[in-house]
Amino acid sequence: MVIFSNKLFIVSILSMFSFFGSLFAQETNKKFKKPERVIKRLIRKKQIPGLAITVVKNGEIEWSQGYGYANIKKKIEVKPDATIFRIGSVSKPISAVGLYHMVKDSLIDLETSVHNYLPYFPKKQYDFSIKQAGTHQSGIRNYKGNEFKNNKPLSIREGVALFENDSLLFEPGTQHAYTSYNWNLISLVMQEVSGVPFEAFIQEKVLDTFKMTNTFADTQQEIENKAIFYRKAGKKRFKPVGKVHNFFKLAGGGYLSTSEDVAKFGQALLDGTDIDQEQFKPFITSESIGERLTYYGIGFQVSFDHTGRPYFGHVGNGLGGYGIFYVYPEDEVVLSILMNCSNPEQDESFKEIIEGIFNAF
Repeated sequence: MVIFSNKLFIVSILSMFSFFGSLFAQETNKKFKKPERVIKRLIRKKQIPGLAITVVKNGEIEWSQGYGYANIKKKIEVKPDATIFRIGSVSKPISAVGLYHMVKDSLIDLETSVHNYLPYFPKKQYDFSIKQAGTHQSGIRNYKGNEFKNNKPLSIREGVALFENDSLLFEPGTQHAYTSYNWNLISLVMQEVSGVPFEAFIQEKVLDTFKMTNTFADTQQEIENKAIFYRKAGKKRFKPVGKVHNFFKLAGGGYLSTSEDVAKFGQALLDGTDIDQEQFKPFITSESIGERLTYYGIGFQVSFDHTGRPYFGHVGNGLGGYGIFYVYPEDEVVLSILMNCSNPEQDESFKEIIEGIFNAF
């Protein structure tokens, strides 16, 4: 009888903790009900199949939630700490932190010509520096044909070969033209200089350092909790995208991650984890061409949101994946939103979500 009473007591205590935990979760999410309503509307109207959002304020997770499905057919729900998405160009800031370490250790000089590190890279009508590549001022072309949907298992070196013989589009430093191929080239430089595979260098210097245990180089490998990657197929239908090999453009758009890992990355940058802020400053400072800002640093978009709040980070668009990664240094806010579909073209809804988040603080 005593044992039975003890069991009842334990069950009651656990139920009580569960009840208060549930109340706390409800209270925590309640203040984000307006942006949550926008997300639920996107799911309900089948604008996106699934979405994970993580919001950090002053180093603490304020909101981290999954909506919709990672796998529509199997009805597997999205989880912000577990669901693995394609993050597209959100890969560039990860790669940029790796480059920062090589600059800090005097292994790479940003102002030095790419040819100093890759003597076999074909010379062009103009020379260009590592920094000009990292800031998208090199004149290298963008994807053409089916290169974006490449399904051949190319190495980083083979990926550079796709564009290495093409002429530059303009004299470096005179224009800003965004292309992930700039970061393909930088990753090859980093690989040659370090003497280790690019992905191994990033794993050690960035992912392990920031404890990003759910971030991976995309090699089409089987990963637990990896979402199905979709595209819109008609007004209210989604269809899985075809297979694509993204490894050759790993530095510019080939990583997989969770919304919580991406937020963790942003918070580490705010905290200055293993980073000298003065040496890192050029990476998150907008370049200028003449008197015109490019709103881009070295691997980071550096801009202002729709209300004028300054941020650095990146938007990512890949085949079957879309992401928003913003770090607001003045507000000490990190925002990570990942979706398992190609660009849903819902910019106004995303602005509503961001505005709702800031109104909740």
